[in-house]
Amino acid sequence: MLELRYNLVKGHAMPTATHAQTHHIVGAGIAGLATAVYLCRDAGVAGHDIHIYEALETAGGALDGSGSAETGYLVRGGRMFEDQFVCTLDLLDSIPLADDPATSLKEDLLAFNRMVPGSSNCRLVRDGRPAEDRYELTLTARDIVDINRLFLHSERGLGGKTIQDWFQPGFFDSNFWLMWSTMFSFQPWHSLTEMQRYLRRFIHLFPGFTRIAGILRTRHNQYDSIIAPILTWLKARGVQVNTRAHVADVVIKGTKLDRRVTNLVLLDGKTVPVGSGGYVYLTLGSMTEGSTLGSNDHAPSSGKDPGPSWSLWQKLAREHDGIGNPDRFLGQSNQTAWTSFTVTMDGPAFFEFMEDFTNNRTGTGGLVTFAGSGWTLSLVMLHQPHFRAQEHGTYVFWGYGLRGDRNGDFVKKPMSEATGAEIIEELSGQLHLSEEQKGWFATARILPCRMPLITSQFMPRNSGDRPDVRPPGARNFAIIGQYCELPRDCVFTVEYSVRSARTAVAQLTGLVDTPPPVARTDLDPMVLGRAARMLLGM
Repeated sequence: MLELRYNLVKGHAMPTATHAQTHHIVGAGIAGLATAVYLCRDAGVAGHDIHIYEALETAGGALDGSGSAETGYLVRGGRMFEDQFVCTLDLLDSIPLADDPATSLKEDLLAFNRMVPGSSNCRLVRDGRPAEDRYELTLTARDIVDINRLFLHSERGLGGKTIQDWFQPGFFDSNFWLMWSTMFSFQPWHSLTEMQRYLRRFIHLFPGFTRIAGILRTRHNQYDSIIAPILTWLKARGVQVNTRAHVADVVIKGTKLDRRVTNLVLLDGKTVPVGSGGYVYLTLGSMTEGSTLGSNDHAPSSGKDPGPSWSLWQKLAREHDGIGNPDRFLGQSNQTAWTSFTVTMDGPAFFEFMEDFTNNRTGTGGLVTFAGSGWTLSLVMLHQPHFRAQEHGTYVFWGYGLRGDRNGDFVKKPMSEATGAEIIEELSGQLHLSEEQKGWFATARILPCRMPLITSQFMPRNSGDRPDVRPPGARNFAIIGQYCELPRDCVFTVEYSVRSARTAVAQLTGLVDTPPPVARTDLDPMVLGRAARMLLGM
């Protein structure tokens, strides 16, 4: 029996469960937090019946933002959004801003992007100046044919193939590949299946591809803009968010046709019984686990053990069928790592220089990539302030090197071995800065961050390597996050994690609608026509 209660934020009636059910969520990244929101908002679960377990000190996963003006601000990376992220926008529409409860996170996101629309005038830099061919894709006729063949090919036939298995070597010298790979972090050895999914999923954005137009950005870093308000909303409803709570084991009893989670075992030895009315949502795998930080004077260390979500997944996969194959994504950090860097400065001089250099107001240009750079170096001049509590007079920008395994052009070592000061030396060389201009960075705080698994979800895979959200026979548990299987959707997006959360809650409780299908703009003749003209340079 269900009763109805009214959700004041969303403005619609929703079911409330009248019987006690305990829900255990392993992992407090956006997938885990979204799961808790759906349970509270749509399934009517009381907050005190929802328990989140996070091994780290802070919730938020890859959507992070931390630091101070004194020590330097840090963002490991940033996810991009667009208006076809229907699950994400629905989620954000129910969470109010901390300083304006009448405005939802969705409304703030859309309002900010109307105020600060993104359209790059300097996507590529070559030889120290904006590339003359920065609006051109430089694709050959064969490249265009190969893109179209991939677009039309059945996903089933792609198996464990890589991108370089499909395209000719010259394709990887094109502006299209340089812009595509740095925007989405693809490498030639990554999954051809994921490349195809991205082509189909984002084809409606092709007309603005060389300008990164149509992409939505949050007002501040994604911890401040998304995670912190969601945590406030959940805690106000009594949801228990337990940090430093490392789930080391999940006890599953039964057969592949009928199995249940009976207990969670924490690293400190505590056992959490799930009970007959309990449900469990497991975040398995993480693209930011094993991250290490450097400083102005020190490079990040080479890495750590895989981390709690990976070790848990490996243990479960060894003991139970249908839980996927984590080793497909692990152990190849030379193919899954890159290094990012966050720079905190005490004055606007470099930002003013970049505004003149790119012909973009700060915060409107998006990714600037240095063509021909050994590290494939890119930077983003973030809208200021990028942190809600950012100290007045400080400025923050971010960058990364997609090929940090190679030597730089001015710093003759891999980016993964470079200090913060050396990264700025390489950046200064790429921009042809004078000695006087290099002085802008004299007091800057530079925080390099090496992430050994940041693109692990792109590694070539076969059917079954990613488990279903609800594995076969799972009566009371589901798998959420970036490493479960969601047909047609694209990993390395917030939408993928949120969609997995809604799918899990819908399948386990039966009280929440399943997510709407992934938008099929790839079936729209008008969209296809505009994309074809873009590829042909028309």
